[in-house]
Amino acid sequence: MRGRVWQRNPGRGKPWTFVVDLPPESDGRRRQVTKGGHPTKAAAEAAMTSVMTDARRGTWVEPRAGAITLCDYASRWLEDHPSLRPRTRELYESLLRRHILSTLGHHKLSAMSPAVVRSWHSGLVKADKPGPVTVAKCYRLLRTILGTAVADEVIVKNPCALKGAGVERSAERPVATVAEVYALAEAVEPRFKLLVLMAAFTGLRFGELAGLRRRALSPLQGTVTVSEVLTELGGGRMIVGPPKSEAGRRTVAIPPHLVPEVESHLAAYVKTDPEALVFTGEQGAPLSRGRWSIKWRQACRIAGVDRMHFHDLRHSGNTMAAATGASTKELMARMGHSSARAALLYQHATADRDRAIAAALSDMVSRAPRLVLATGNRVARSDDCRRSRVC
Repeated sequence: MRGRVWQRNPGRGKPWTFVVDLPPESDGRRRQVTKGGHPTKAAAEAAMTSVMTDARRGTWVEPRAGAITLCDYASRWLEDHPSLRPRTRELYESLLRRHILSTLGHHKLSAMSPAVVRSWHSGLVKADKPGPVTVAKCYRLLRTILGTAVADEVIVKNPCALKGAGVERSAERPVATVAEVYALAEAVEPRFKLLVLMAAFTGLRFGELAGLRRRALSPLQGTVTVSEVLTELGGGRMIVGPPKSEAGRRTVAIPPHLVPEVESHLAAYVKTDPEALVFTGEQGAPLSRGRWSIKWRQACRIAGVDRMHFHDLRHSGNTMAAATGASTKELMARMGHSSARAALLYQHATADRDRAIAAALSDMVSRAPRLVLATGNRVARSDDCRRSRVC
């Protein structure tokens, strides 16, 4: 069914205009597609033909739909995603408030062009703050919101088309040696020694360790089961919830050398109640990330380990696990990752491993049979070759 063209009298002595409507919707209502009208019927019919062609191609949206501002649409987008984890919601609200809506919030969605997005992104990159990781997070969030707008048929195409803008390029984090891990474990208070060792040798995240309960530890079987995560929100409010993904629910084998430490910690610092938290503050309260950061920085100074974040222990432990020859699938299961991409990050060479490879190559050469080289009309053994300028 075609649209229709009809004349409208704007009144007050203004000339009549020609307006285009789309065919009726399923509810019987007609959608007007020209806001100001056209001066002639021919112009209106040409506009109608263009609109109907775009409609058949699926590339047309009602102009009034794109009139909503990014600020209003982003607020609606957050409301329509009630399943977001509390900390993720806080992060999104912060990114929107501080870095996205402050610049783009007043723009209508129909005015969000690639040039507008490029200018906004360039401004973030050139500014002293935020850092590159936060800039990438901002871009990904904006791209996701506008992608929903495309799905909602509010805009035709997502204007976020900057290649690589959503990729986080973090600096390579340091990898702690076994000696450094134990130096850090000895530098903290005794009640937190196991926290450091578990972070390094089981690869659990801080929230997973802070939410660990006595029932989750099985020294006899040598396992720790992750089923809850302690999350600290703004204002110091703490909540316990499930892991971020289904892959986060996992049982991790504890290295045998760590089992005696687990038993000692449970006996000295954990109540017999199966629901008792394994790691708490001195007064028995849940472990605060802020307070722990202070203790961690002190331990780093005492141990003489610079530029080491607590999360780097997880990175270090997973790198050690990769060095044992663990497959990507095995690393994914141990780390609690859903994709192979994160696991592959840990399958890189470390300085110690590189030296071991170099030593192995030398050993291989020393045990290899002597080679012969063709030099002119004679065949020289490698012993003679070492005295030759050719070699």
